[in-house]
Amino acid sequence: MTATSVGQSHSSGWLFCRAAGVVLAFLVLLTACERQALPVELSGEAMGTTWHVTYLPVAGGAEPEVLGRALEERLAAVNASMSTWQPDSEISRFNRSPPGSWVPVSAPFAEVVAAALAIGELSDGAYDVTVGPLVELWGFGPARPRLDLPGDAAIRAQRELVGQQFLELDREQRRMRRLREVELDLSSIAKGYAVDLLAEALQTQRITDFLVEVGGEMRLSGTSPRGDAWRVAVERPQPGARSVALGIALTDVAIATSGDYRNYFEVDGRRYSHSIDPRTGRPVAHDLVSVTVIAADCMRADGWATALTVLGAEEALALAESQGLAVYLLRQEGERIVPLYSSAFEPWLEASNLTH
Repeated sequence: MTATSVGQSHSSGWLFCRAAGVVLAFLVLLTACERQALPVELSGEAMGTTWHVTYLPVAGGAEPEVLGRALEERLAAVNASMSTWQPDSEISRFNRSPPGSWVPVSAPFAEVVAAALAIGELSDGAYDVTVGPLVELWGFGPARPRLDLPGDAAIRAQRELVGQQFLELDREQRRMRRLREVELDLSSIAKGYAVDLLAEALQTQRITDFLVEVGGEMRLSGTSPRGDAWRVAVERPQPGARSVALGIALTDVAIATSGDYRNYFEVDGRRYSHSIDPRTGRPVAHDLVSVTVIAADCMRADGWATALTVLGAEEALALAESQGLAVYLLRQEGERIVPLYSSAFEPWLEASNLTH
């Protein structure tokens, strides 16, 4: 197989590996021994993580180097809009705005915020894009990790700085305002949005067979170089090791995974997850260790994976059923990892000839 690589783009950093409820989705492409076509592979670094694109070229399409630069430009645009690490980004400027003052926002920014707020409302506050102060308090932000536990008073104080109900979005006028000193953080959904942007860029070049991945979140279209569906694996939640829990064949969908089994700390033998429940101000304490969501777009798959991780297995499955979400859950039962899945996910298992 031949491959073409474009130059790498270095961003100023994101909170993707640190924000509440966010774990890089451990999805890997399962390769085949025989291929029927010669795909093009592009890759680089952006948004504090890596990105990869594999596609089957079309006659008269853009050269890989040209397409690679176009993809990097789209990633840079997301970074310039939604990176909280970039002081002149759109989101940083918004977070500095005086409470009560309307701030003009771009259409993409409004689109992502609207999706995030909708997931927050539908999840009854389990997902909240203002949760950053609690993430910091528990030692999962840019500051040094905690060596002890925050007290009740500190948790109560930080909860006063959290609440998406203190954000007001006017999509028609493309403006937003803060009603109190809360700060917006889109790191739990912007990666998925970036995947969708790259997929759209490929489609404008009439490319129909591709796999796009940013930091583990994926979108797949058409057929793989083998001539059949793309094959994707979900990692088995196992600290210190990596193995496959599920392999499925996918096409024309997006997929995202969130889990809490790698990013945590321990005090007195008890584990404290990086997944913070905004409603309690504390790390989640349940047996749900991995959530995988399949959706039409990666932005919503990304956001929902985070939201359901906070809820726990039973609540997550019930909400997935009520919302028609295709969800695959892995629950820890003693030494066993037990899979659960929604009825909307079952067709993907059947298409992959998998049973549990």
